[in-house]
Amino acid sequence: MRPALQSWQREQQGYFTATMLLTLQCDANMSATDVHVKPHHTSEQDVCENEICVTSQSKEAVPEQLEMYCPPHPASIEPCEEKTKAPCDGDSSELKLWTTQRDSAVRLRMEESGVASLPPVTIHQMFEESVQKYGDCVALASKEGDQWVTLTYKQYYEQCRLAAKGFLKLGLERFHGVGILGFNSAEWFIADIATILAGGFAVGIYTTNSAEACHYVAENCEANILVVENNKQLQKILQVQDQLPHLKAIIQYKEELKEKLPNVYTWAEFIELGKDVPDVQLDQIISSQKPNQCCTLIYTSGTTGQPKGVMLSHDNITWTATSAGKTVTLREATDQQEIVVSYLPLSHVAAQMIDIWLTMKYGGATYFAQPDALKGSLANTLREVRPTAFMGVPRVWEKMQEKMKAVGAKSSTIKRKVASWAKGVGLETNLKRMNGASPQPVKYHVAKKLVFKKVRKALGLDRCTKCYTGAAPITKDTLEFFLSLNIPVYELYGMSESSGPHTISLPDAFRITSCGKVIAGCRTKIYQPDSDGSGEILFWGRHVFMGYLNMEDKTKESIDEEGWLRSGDIGKHDDKGFLFITGRIKELIITAGGENIPPVPIEDAMKEYIPIISNVMVIGDKRKFLSMLLTLKCNVNFDTGEPDDELTAEAIEFCQKIGSKATKVSDIVGHRDKLVYAAIQEGVNLVNERSTSNAQKVQKWMILDRDFSIAGGELGPTMKLKRPVVSKMYKDQINGFYLDAVTPTDNVIPSK
Repeated sequence: MRPALQSWQREQQGYFTATMLLTLQCDANMSATDVHVKPHHTSEQDVCENEICVTSQSKEAVPEQLEMYCPPHPASIEPCEEKTKAPCDGDSSELKLWTTQRDSAVRLRMEESGVASLPPVTIHQMFEESVQKYGDCVALASKEGDQWVTLTYKQYYEQCRLAAKGFLKLGLERFHGVGILGFNSAEWFIADIATILAGGFAVGIYTTNSAEACHYVAENCEANILVVENNKQLQKILQVQDQLPHLKAIIQYKEELKEKLPNVYTWAEFIELGKDVPDVQLDQIISSQKPNQCCTLIYTSGTTGQPKGVMLSHDNITWTATSAGKTVTLREATDQQEIVVSYLPLSHVAAQMIDIWLTMKYGGATYFAQPDALKGSLANTLREVRPTAFMGVPRVWEKMQEKMKAVGAKSSTIKRKVASWAKGVGLETNLKRMNGASPQPVKYHVAKKLVFKKVRKALGLDRCTKCYTGAAPITKDTLEFFLSLNIPVYELYGMSESSGPHTISLPDAFRITSCGKVIAGCRTKIYQPDSDGSGEILFWGRHVFMGYLNMEDKTKESIDEEGWLRSGDIGKHDDKGFLFITGRIKELIITAGGENIPPVPIEDAMKEYIPIISNVMVIGDKRKFLSMLLTLKCNVNFDTGEPDDELTAEAIEFCQKIGSKATKVSDIVGHRDKLVYAAIQEGVNLVNERSTSNAQKVQKWMILDRDFSIAGGELGPTMKLKRPVVSKMYKDQINGFYLDAVTPTDNVIPSK
């Protein structure tokens, strides 16, 4: 056995060398997630009259030691208690828990003990403390050519102050916006923090926004200044600048200006402006800021209507960063520095919380990926940086899974068999670990040495103890795939309105398809649970937002009379306090027969049972039965973000297994490939067999001739399905399902 094992190991080394060349061919237009950062806690369940409440209790988890170390700074002295406190604005007894006015303050949801009792601090106070502790540690790293150019925390802070003074010189007014439109970079971070220090609102704008969408956000936040990455983004603003009465200046932080225009500055010119402003002017503004005042606006993606400006206070951000970090036991840089790669859209709260605020609080280092990260270069960056924590929206993990499967399919029979054996061992061991056991069988150690370590190294995740996913549902198949490779992917759950995280799964507290337990200092309530324990998920904590800017009615819809945040999600807790999301209220299908059906579980099951399927949308609201639209997995044109006609390698492999010669979407849809259609119907039948009633069975379906995408308008910036948009785009096809339809009365599922 020993010589054979050594021989295989030599072969496998070649295989994993090939695997290391893996590139993440993700959708070019992919955006990040609705944040889901969730910290770790054991929870207790209290059954109330009309609801189920779960509160957090702190429990430490000790992660493995990593290889990065940042020496303590000589000035790393604990600041006195008075320095870490900042008085809130107004008499708390007179303040409300919410507001929609830009210059108003709110009452904080303070508790008498625990994390929720910590003194509130402003962004500047948190930043200043981090500079004292981690001044000489690397804060930001940007790739210029073949070299990484870094900023220490001291340099980072000074750059932010200079930029803040530059904004003041350009006329930034208190409680007015600075819109930032571009890919992740040191300039993005500096502009964001500088805006806050100068008393404005930091406002991220999705790079995929049209000129009209940019105008809406800039007008809504009364932006005085817009910061853009390049000429492409500049042109969007120039199209609408005449319709922005508050706009005073535009700053371009990458590339040279193609022409000199009035009130348009390069980044270097902008930084120079700040040198003329006295420090005392900035310091006066900083000292006037209160933790319960707004400092950041996160605009929702507008999936169901016009974007809403989510008002986040200083305390929302600083307290959430503190609590979330404690929950996931982030190490301070003076112990072992945490490393993250920034590539998800910073206009999204998840990326901001992880990349900017959590790293700042604990002295982490943020390395910026290349702008083409989601076109394939992310894989190279991960291998180079080797982060200790990594956040990926489901589509990123799915693309990694597809690529790894494609590489594996080309390997020899013996390699595939050994890989299959190792994955079986990995899944079995990790599922036992998930349920509280701690098995360490010999076969697990063999699999770890021969397979798991090499896979992690190939992906650049060999130092990563925290792999997260959030912003959209992820399938059980993908979670189990990575778990089988000894890479647990932990689900986070939250929303812009909760400053990002509300629940999180942890190494010693996770369940497949659960988004974990509530973070320290927060509470979850299941409102009016049904017989199954499912109801609307409500949040309580200092992470709950201030309100929607200038939208009182929308704010009252989101925050109930007692101050609980209504998530709009339906979920339940298991007997261990793990939260499971079962659907969204707005997405709930109510059939003509009156049955309530959440579509997501059906859609996830279809993707699991039919590997060629990319996207699914179940239809049936006020209809006599369920139907669905399907799209196939295809390659993406990385220049345009549009889906191609060519099938992915995984989809082609699926076709070959069933005897089909199709290599394009048009081969299947245009010629109605009988083998593929039959295989899909077989998968539909299997899913239907699992349903609990006839009403939950899909009766008709159709394959569309193109996949959904952000560029096509079917998906939002965080890859969420825009159901109203898809329904409108394909209304004729949908109506065709129900022409002369008779209400199904038996279990027969008609073939397509």
